[in-house]
Amino acid sequence: MSTLAEQKVRKQLGEKIRELRDKSGITQDKLAIDIHSSSAYISHVEKGLRTPSVSFLIKVSYRLKVQLWELFKF
Repeated sequence: MSTLAEQKVRKQLGEKIRELRDKSGITQDKLAIDIHSSSAYISHVEKGLRTPSVSFLIKVSYRLKVQLWELFKF
């Protein structure tokens, strides 16, 4: 069970990842291939349904060419 605060942060983080991915012109499928994940998992993260690991976030930030902290700038 997660708290409302955790759910809110998960949703905001997912929205930020989607925003940065769209800005980079990268599809979920392409990102999934590049970071060795699945497009379904990326979709769930972007919708705030899954809590990504630090390792996943590092890979995403590297691929999107942003600093890790920028994923949390919301």
